[in-house]
Amino acid sequence: QFAGIWHVTAVASNCSIFLKMKDGMKSSMAIISFMPEGDLALKLVWPLPDKCQKFELLFQQSGQAGHYVGMWAQEMRDLHVMDTDYSHYAVLHEAQHGETEPSTALQLLTREQDVSPQLLQKFVELIPTVGLTEDMLAILPKSGEWPEGTGWQ
Repeated sequence: QFAGIWHVTAVASNCSIFLKMKDGMKSSMAIISFMPEGDLALKLVWPLPDKCQKFELLFQQSGQAGHYVGMWAQEMRDLHVMDTDYSHYAVLHEAQHGETEPSTALQLLTREQDVSPQLLQKFVELIPTVGLTEDMLAILPKSGEWPEGTGWQ
C-alpha cells in the first residue's frame, strides 16, 4: 500500500548541508518498495543544476509498525512513518546519528507534485513536535522534467 512513487514536496531539517542548499532545491522523487522479508528500499532522486543525484537506501524493519533502521555512509538512520493515508500523502521523520553531527528531518511525501494548503499546514504544525523550527522548512518547487537518460520521467 505504501510502495510506489512519491514526490518529496516539503522538507524541514537541521542538517547543516541541507540548510545551506535548501533555497535552491527542487522537488525530488522517492520510489519506495518492500523486500519479501519486509525491509524498505528507498530510491531517491534529487535534481541538481547539472545532473540528478541518485541515492538508494535500505532500511530494516525495527519490529515496530512504521519504524525502520538503516546504515548509510557510516551513519545510523531511523525512519518513522509519522502519518499517512497511503493514497495521497505521507510524513516521514528521519533521525541520523553517526560520526558527523546528529540531524533530524521531516519530509512531506505526496503522490502528486501539487500539495494542498491544508496538507502543508498540517505538515508545518508537525515541525516543532520533532524539535525543528519553521525557518528550517523548504517547500520544494516542482522539478519539471527529469534529464534524459536518468530513467526517471
